[in-house]
Amino acid sequence: MDGRSVSDQHLLPYLTWLGPGEIERYQRFIRPQRQRQFLLGRILLRSLLGQTLNVSPPDIPLSERPGSAPLLHGAEAKPHFSLSHSGDWVACALSEQTPVGLDVEVLNPQRDLLALSEQALDEDETALIRGLQGEARVKMFYACWSRKEALYKLTSADVSASGQHCVNLSHPDISIVLCSASALVSVPALKSFNWPAG
Repeated sequence: MDGRSVSDQHLLPYLTWLGPGEIERYQRFIRPQRQRQFLLGRILLRSLLGQTLNVSPPDIPLSERPGSAPLLHGAEAKPHFSLSHSGDWVACALSEQTPVGLDVEVLNPQRDLLALSEQALDEDETALIRGLQGEARVKMFYACWSRKEALYKLTSADVSASGQHCVNLSHPDISIVLCSASALVSVPALKSFNWPAG
């Protein structure tokens, strides 16, 4: 979801969707952009969970976990989900079959991608990025970075580091990588968000 498409005024009524722990966390964010990212992510997550579980989004019992995705309570068959945000973009992946890890990153060619590669990526990835120029370098760096982030989220959910499956989803403005514990039957489609009634 591109957060630029929704105003602050439009978002405010959705604060009523949040539980006490979520409100507390929302209020702790100092930067307005981070508050927006958090609220957009929870609207997106609760909307998808509501459709999947046939429950009103504000009635979905979620609790906060420091440094991890929120915990869903009460559902017998709990769907797996992963949230990610970067800049104005917020995304959520949900699967009823397999644990997932999702990462999105705004493609920013102004950053020192070689220095970041040397800090965060392995030698083979850094060598690959060093051999590229321009847009190709930008896309490769963020694909590698997003894959590491998505895998981290996947393995943080007590999923074995071996046997995971990752796919890059094509988008002109952001890098999107989805990793799953089991192979996906097909590459998931990117869907635009339809705003529910607040």
